[in-house]
Formats: sequence, structure tokens, C-alpha cells
Amino acid sequence: MNTMARATAVPGGRLARLARLGSLATGVAGGMIAEGARQLAAGKRPTVGDLVLTPANARRVADQLAQLRGAAMKVGQLMSMDAGNLLPPELAAILARLREDARTMPMSQVVQVLETHWGQGWEQGFERFSFTPCAAASIGQVHRARTHDGQELAIKLQYPGVRRSIDSDVDNVATLLRVSGLLPRALDLAPLLEEAKRQLHEEADYLREAGNLQRFAGLLGAEADFVLPAPVPALTRSDILAMQWVEGVAVESLDSAAQPVRDRIAGLLIGLLFRELFEFGLVQTDPNFANYRYDAASGRIVLLDFGATRAYSMTVVDAYRRLMSGAIRNDPATMSAAAQEIGYFQEHLHASQRDAVIALFAEACEPLRHDGAYDFGASDLARRIRDAGLRLSMERDFWHTPPADALFLHRKLGGLYLLAARLGARVPVGRLAAPYLERPPGTRPA
Repeated sequence: MNTMARATAVPGGRLARLARLGSLATGVAGGMIAEGARQLAAGKRPTVGDLVLTPANARRVADQLAQLRGAAMKVGQLMSMDAGNLLPPELAAILARLREDARTMPMSQVVQVLETHWGQGWEQGFERFSFTPCAAASIGQVHRARTHDGQELAIKLQYPGVRRSIDSDVDNVATLLRVSGLLPRALDLAPLLEEAKRQLHEEADYLREAGNLQRFAGLLGAEADFVLPAPVPALTRSDILAMQWVEGVAVESLDSAAQPVRDRIAGLLIGLLFRELFEFGLVQTDPNFANYRYDAASGRIVLLDFGATRAYSMTVVDAYRRLMSGAIRNDPATMSAAAQEIGYFQEHLHASQRDAVIALFAEACEPLRHDGAYDFGASDLARRIRDAGLRLSMERDFWHTPPADALFLHRKLGGLYLLAARLGARVPVGRLAAPYLERPPGTRPA
């Protein structure tokens, strides 16, 4: 699809953004009335859920949130990836659309952003600057440029108004979803919403992301299997991140590559997650496939987008070490104690629900227990985890939001499992994890 054909100006002011949400609520309500009249005419007695979750309303919600971008779109992304097992399948499908539906700024707005941060005449510093974005996401879009000395750069521009709209957008969208009946009333979203705000404020700080890039590059050192784009400090601002352009193809496009190539890519990324958690204590928590590219010439994996980077305390790291070790040994008592320390269990949880959660964890750790290479392509693990989560979420008194540390780590692991399945990869997950699970508590590799 032509990227610029889907360019729409981002509403930057709070009133303009609130008007978008108001029009969405009006449209959903109108759609409910029309659908209700249609079903009554057909002799049916529809429920509120039947009226809200119509295909037309699904399009209204996804289209309006995608046009708002920013925090409004990010809330949908977070909920669709992290709380999907606790949401109606129809709503999960609506929100999942947002991961693929980022619109772009028109050229006039791009120029406005560049002049605001680089000043008039900024174009004189470049031999070429492409106004057609090569990528677009929830809070920014990326352009390619070349300096007069031949440097190829990726320039990430933040959409106008994103930072100042984060808190109000998150609250407004959550209210809209709640009052429209799209969310279970028993689901406590407050912790997730506060975490979404915190993470979004961090992601919207491109100076912080540049620092994360440098920090990860230092942690990886001379690692030959990965490459990160080096930031360009002279051109980087709070709303502009200038980086070295790194060649590569979308990693999910390699699903027909030779089996050893697919195995190596998935193995490197899963192994990197273990390093991030157990060695670095710092995890890039966004598993979007677009954050990984592959340079066939060098055989290196390109790592992108370090805005969503989370530090993990040694206490949480040790608890996950025990949780995984307990799963490998089939030791529910150890797993339960570790999950309690992570903060996963709430006071009202019944013993049977606690056991179901531990069983779900054990299922997710199946690749760690497998002897040899685990064949993700031949496994139905993702379906089994989804079905188990759905069965548990049908119990109304179970609904709760997991602790933020768990939520984002599970999101990352689940994303890597999905990527490995997409590639049909065979990965010795247990062997990759073993060096970290065998270490004593409170220690990291030197």
C-alpha cells in the first residue's frame, strides 16, 4: 500500500483530540441504535454486547484510534497484546488491527515538525531527505536521509502533540471503552493504564531512546550476531531521533529461507531475551516484528526501537529464575512461591485459580523442558496457551491486571514465540536458558 496515500494530519491540540473521541462515541452510539432497530425488526432481542460489538462499530473504533495515533493508539496496542485473554474476542480483534494500522503525517506537517526542532533552512544540511516515510508506528514515523558527507540516516519524527496528550488520551480512551460496554466491568485497568502512561512518556522522549541505544550497544559489546543503529547526537532532539541507517529485510519475510537460517534467527532472539533479563537486567519489551530486521550480507540481526525499555530488579529476576527452574523440574510449589514474589497473585484468588495460573505458566515453559530443539512450527503451544487463558478469564472473579513487570516480560516472550512459529523455527530453548537458570540467586554473569 502506498504509505502517503494514507497520510492524515495528526490532531495536535487537546480539544481537537477530544473531538475525535467524542465523534467516536457518537458514532458507536448511533451504530448501536441502528443495529438494535435492525435486530428488533427481525424479531430478535439483542444484548448490549451484541449492539456494541458490530463490524461497523469495530471499524469505527479502530479507524478513529488509528487516526489519533499517540497514546490512544498505544492503549489499543497494549490491551490487544497484553490483556487479550481477559477481553471479549471481538474487542481483541478490533484492537489488534491497530498494530497494523498506523497512518502517516502529510508533507506539510513533516516540514512543520522539522522546522520547529531544526529551524528554518534545515534542508541545507542534507544531500537528500525523503518525505515519504519508510515506516510508521503509534507515536512517530521514520524517514530516510543522506548528509553531504554521504552518511545514510534514519530520522524518526514524533507526531505533534503526542507528549502533552498522553495522560488525557489514555484516560479518555479507557473511559470510552468502559462506558461503551467493551470491557468487563470487573477488570481493574488502573494499574495497566498508569503503566501505559509511564511507558508512553518514556517512549516519547527520543533523547532517552538514544541513550538506550547506546547503553544496549555497550552491553552487547563486540557481539557479531547483532547490530544496532548508532544515534547521531548532533541531530537528535526530544521529538527527533537521528540514527545510522542499517540495511536489512523484515525478519518475518524469511519464512521461506533455509531452515538453518530460520533456526539461527529465532535462537539468537530468544537467547538475547534470556541475556536481557538474567544478565543485563534491562529488557526491550516491544516484540513487534518490525523491530527486527535481517542483513543477509553480514548474517546479523538488526535491533530497532528501544523506546520501550524496562529495567528489572534482581528480586524479580531471581523470582523468574525460580519460576522457570520450577517449571522445568515440574515443581508447582516452587513456581507458586516465585509467582507470589513477582506479585502475580491477588488476595481474592481461589486455590483452584492459583493452580490454573501455575499450570498456564508450566505450559508456557514447555519449550524449556523439551529435550533438544523445540519445533515451534509444528507446535500448537500458542493456541493451547490462548485457550487456557480464555478458560480462566471466563471466571468473573478472576479478572485482574498482572503486575507490570510480568505483563511486559510475558508480552516479549509471547511475541518471540509467535515469531519463531511464523518462521517455523527449531530452537533448543532449554539449552539457551540453562546457563542463566543454574546460577545462584542474586548474581549476574560477569
